[in-house]
Amino acid sequence: MEIRSDRRFTTWCTACDWNVDPQGPAEEKRGLSRVRRRIAHHYGELLFTELRAGKSGGRTGSGLLAYVIALTVHGLTCVLAAVGVWGLIAGWGGLGMVFGLFFLAMAWSLRPRLNRLSDDDRVLLRDQAPELYALIDEIAAAQGTRGVDAVVVDVDANASVTHLGLRRRLLTLGLPLWEVLSPQQRVALLGHELGHFTNGDTRYGMVVGTAFRTLDTWLRYLRPIPNPNAIHTLTNLACIPLRLLVTAVVALLDLLTAPSSQRGEYLADVASARTGSTEGATGLMDRLLVGDSIVTTLNREVNSRRIHGRSGTAGQDGEGLWEALAAHMDSIPESEYERQRRVGALRGHCVDATHPPTHLRRRLLLDGPPVPALVTADAARSERIAGELAGLRGTLAREVVRDGYGGL
Repeated sequence: MEIRSDRRFTTWCTACDWNVDPQGPAEEKRGLSRVRRRIAHHYGELLFTELRAGKSGGRTGSGLLAYVIALTVHGLTCVLAAVGVWGLIAGWGGLGMVFGLFFLAMAWSLRPRLNRLSDDDRVLLRDQAPELYALIDEIAAAQGTRGVDAVVVDVDANASVTHLGLRRRLLTLGLPLWEVLSPQQRVALLGHELGHFTNGDTRYGMVVGTAFRTLDTWLRYLRPIPNPNAIHTLTNLACIPLRLLVTAVVALLDLLTAPSSQRGEYLADVASARTGSTEGATGLMDRLLVGDSIVTTLNREVNSRRIHGRSGTAGQDGEGLWEALAAHMDSIPESEYERQRRVGALRGHCVDATHPPTHLRRRLLLDGPPVPALVTADAARSERIAGELAGLRGTLAREVVRDGYGGL
């Protein structure tokens, strides 16, 4: 029996798993979050079995039905707009105009909206970060796709890709995650995100993706009014059937798009290993498993700086924030990573409700032969990229210390 102990982390036994998960699984959320997580687990396990057996885990006809439902959702928005126009014309000069304007306003808020940059986004353009874009382009070329048109840097411990408008591509890099990765893990991260562009995922396509956003808007409108009076209570009761209907449509779309979404994540992991190596890809997953430590460390560092900051700078001193975060993450012992892997297998840890269980993603990569990296990031290249990010690193560090850190 071997007891692993580090006063910063849980003491546990590697032989019998004593105290491996002292807190136990968190109470499962209700509603759509619970449904989405269960769907993700179901298809994550199903596709893991298929892919491990050498099957393609290919697409099914569920994607076509998802498109039909999404088009129906957008069709309803068009009907609301048509009713609004009819109300304006038929009721011109009277109360009918109010009726028409109401439905037009509803249709406008429910319209399919393409992604676009906001004024608050911290955007790095190609001429501002040529080395970072060159790395992204090299990884994209290795996967047979093209790079991105814009990079946004934020303070979420995450990364993602999406479309901007009809054809442009956007990569969002969370600086807390980027800073705690090794150079090769960063290549694996970029490889995973760019891998989404080479694999079909109807959930994030233009038609179905915008339908999800429209349905979320419906749910916001139909949310029960808090602290209701008598009239509000009647309104809440009247909205129940429609809210249940919209919730059911969202759950059905989740169910229909889950196979392609889970498949896309597994294939993005394969792309991650191919470009950044199996070691880099699995190391990235390990960092995601201890993501809570990123949040805890940042909050601790922020609170310390806000309390003990130099005179006149309390709450504004962000110097060394990212270095302190990286140093803590590098100090996490292997025993804690192993504990988190076992806890992840027990709880079915996922990055979020759209990802397969992390331990299955990791096993799928490790069950195959080790894959060397197609793209490497040596020390000199990493230094040049760090120089391009230096300005944003300082700005975001000061903002995090000033405003506090909200977590993942």
